[in-house]
Amino acid sequence: MHVLIDGDIIGYRIGFSTEEENEKIVVSRVATFIESMLWEDLDAETYQGYLTGSGNFRNDIARTAPYKGNRTAPKPKHLQFIRDYLVSAWDFRISEGEEADDSIAIEHTSRNHESIIASIDKDFLQLPGKHWNFVKKEMTEVNEAEALLNFYRQVLTGDRVDNIIGLKGIGPVKADKILANYTSGAEMYFACIEAYGGSEERVIENCRLLWLRRTVGEIWQPPGMV
Repeated sequence: MHVLIDGDIIGYRIGFSTEEENEKIVVSRVATFIESMLWEDLDAETYQGYLTGSGNFRNDIARTAPYKGNRTAPKPKHLQFIRDYLVSAWDFRISEGEEADDSIAIEHTSRNHESIIASIDKDFLQLPGKHWNFVKKEMTEVNEAEALLNFYRQVLTGDRVDNIIGLKGIGPVKADKILANYTSGAEMYFACIEAYGGSEERVIENCRLLWLRRTVGEIWQPPGMV
């Protein structure tokens, strides 16, 4: 099985846990983590890792609030060193103009969802297929219907981590009640518009911010307008 690795999460998690360590120990921690995940946990045949580079098309889409504008905490001291090591030693690729998440979603889609996505980012659950949580060491398999529901649930709830504003007072439980009687993307889309008081503009904004690209350069379009 081919494994797609979210390098951004690895960089931050190991970076924060090795603040007081030297670079030799940092390298050892990263190598041990990846080797254990690929060869022991997942028995991977092949893999590809991704890291987010410069630029992000979502910055031009966000109108309600700056995309990721709430991220003010200092970055780990060794973050750039870890990123450089992942590129040089593990052949991780840098995603420019979009996030590593988009590059992973594009490759996962090109493989007909027959790869394993290794991350702890819930955004990936809008993609059908196998998802490996490398912290809990748990595999989740998402089908097409679940993936669609996961996406539109986030459209309603927003995403505090990325500063995407959802409906006030709407969490996952209430979002699921709003979407409960619908099965198609078009039905869920119009249910979201109704929940937003008829504001299609707000729904489109959230959809475009939350949607992970399936093809290069893709911008999400309302159902029936693709």
